[in-house]
Amino acid sequence: MTESTTYPIGTKFARRVSAKRTDVCTVVDIHRTYNNAGELVKTRYVATHEFLGQVVTDHDVVAVTIARNLIEKT
Repeated sequence: MTESTTYPIGTKFARRVSAKRTDVCTVVDIHRTYNNAGELVKTRYVATHEFLGQVVTDHDVVAVTIARNLIEKT
């Protein structure tokens, strides 16, 4: 299983939290998991957004979430 699309660090995407609120998230890190044979098993992105003046970090963002809500490519 290989990931054909990778999003670089700094990519921004909008995540709709509720009907009234949308957060602008930024990719800050990429976590890749490999098996013993050296094959890529999964790719997860670490994203941050601001909520009530504090930075919130999500460690389990998949590529589809970013692709659906992409704001800009860097």
